[in-house]
Amino acid sequence: MKSTGIVRNIDELGRIVVPKEIRQRFGIAKNDPVEIYVENDSIILRKYTPVCHFCGSTEDIVEYKDKCVCRACVNELASL
Repeated sequence: MKSTGIVRNIDELGRIVVPKEIRQRFGIAKNDPVEIYVENDSIILRKYTPVCHFCGSTEDIVEYKDKCVCRACVNELASL
């Protein structure tokens, strides 16, 4: 993991500001969802990208009953 040299304090509500330069670098815009991972003793933030519940594709995703499904899998399921 590469250090950015940037240090931020957590506010009284438990929030932290991700610097503009980092948000721009990773294509994170206002109101974009961000996933939070824990790996050993590290906290990892990653821009959320929905993936198909069945095949793992990130292309042409729709949401059905709180699950992400790609159009190809929807078509395959419809043909059963």
